[in-house]
This record gives sequence, C-alpha cells and structure tokens, in this order.
Amino acid sequence: MMSTKPKVFKQDGNQRSGKGFSREELKKAGISSKDALRFGIPIDSKRKTLHEENVDSVKAFLKARKAKVVSKPKKPKEPKGKSKS
Repeated sequence: MMSTKPKVFKQDGNQRSGKGFSREELKKAGISSKDALRFGIPIDSKRKTLHEENVDSVKAFLKARKAKVVSKPKKPKEPKGKSKS
C-alpha cells in the first residue's frame, strides 16, 4: 500500500516528517476527512498550518491512486423470471 507523510517546518527553518496532514491542507487538496481516512492518508487534528508543499503531496498521492484503480465494466443483469431454456 502506498503511503504519504507531510512535512512540518520548525521555527529554525528545518523540516521534519509530520504525523499527519492538517484539515486545511486536505480541504485545499479537495478531499474530505472521511475520504482521507478511507484512502489511508493520516490526519493530525492538532495542526492548524497550511503548507502548499503538503497540499501538492496529497494531490500527487490521489492522482497516483486514481491511476492505479482500474474500473471494470458491469455486466448487464438478466431480468428475473425468465428462464434460460
């Protein structure tokens, strides 16, 4: 399974790996919190910051996920009550 980690910027300018994406970053990327959890994207409810780098990371993750999922055409159902003989 693919995973993605956000980057958190410290006050001294260094960056480290974060525990999850903020709700604002997910909202800007166009995904709800429920969908993020369903796709395995971690959410950090304590974070309030919004970093464009993390938004781009979420968008890239979703794009890769969509490319990986292949939709199958549905078979038409036969009406009930009809026999095949």
